[in-house]
Amino acid sequence: MKPVSVERGSSSVILGMPHTGTFVPDDVTAKLNDEGLRLRDTDWHINRLYAGLLPGATVVRANFHRYVIDANRDPSGQSLYPGQNTTTLIPTTDFDNQSIWREEPDATELSRRLADWHTPYHAALEAEIARVKALHGIAILYDCHSIRSHCPFLFDGELPVLNIGTNDDATCAREITADVEAIAAGSGLTWVANGRFKGGWTTRHYGQPERGVHAIQMEIAQSAYLASETEPFAYEETRAERLRAVLKPILAGLEARALTLGA
Repeated sequence: MKPVSVERGSSSVILGMPHTGTFVPDDVTAKLNDEGLRLRDTDWHINRLYAGLLPGATVVRANFHRYVIDANRDPSGQSLYPGQNTTTLIPTTDFDNQSIWREEPDATELSRRLADWHTPYHAALEAEIARVKALHGIAILYDCHSIRSHCPFLFDGELPVLNIGTNDDATCAREITADVEAIAAGSGLTWVANGRFKGGWTTRHYGQPERGVHAIQMEIAQSAYLASETEPFAYEETRAERLRAVLKPILAGLEARALTLGA
């Protein structure tokens, strides 16, 4: 299994999907415990949820599971949320703080997984950002995520459906955030900007609006499009279509905004 799949398009918008993959190589599978083998912390069906919403969008998708290594974490291992519960570059627990390993990976294994999985994903993403920016003078990276709506280890209460992350407006032009907020506010869905999820390493690393590269993360509560947030994590068509009707104008708005920002 190759680490990353790329669907190259002509739009100014790139969809990043670091957590939809479910591939785990045999040597890693052998070290996971029964809880880890459930792969519950997958961003289930995110590729299906966004499919066809913005014709011409480039899609960069990690094929490996986040338990192999988390493609949305700083390769240095530095925490994204100092002082708050979170998972690490190679997670040691799941989102419920349960151990996922029979045998935890050591530093040598971490280095190997960085080289084999994390680095190729980001090399592909960097290449597509450079290509799109060369075409349009601007690139907008929209990082696609989802998570269970209740994860007490990570956050209190129920997560809003739409969680917009721009690291407090540092990773993209304010106009981009405002466009997304306006659609969220009129959607009838619960939403927040820069709440518990301010954008992961991908958003923070690539978002350099002063250089014409803007990045925004969307974390979606899985209750909004799954039949259940437990196995088998089935996609629920009616819920998903209601959500897609909100996501489609968000993506179209990003592309339209790119025309004004890149002019």
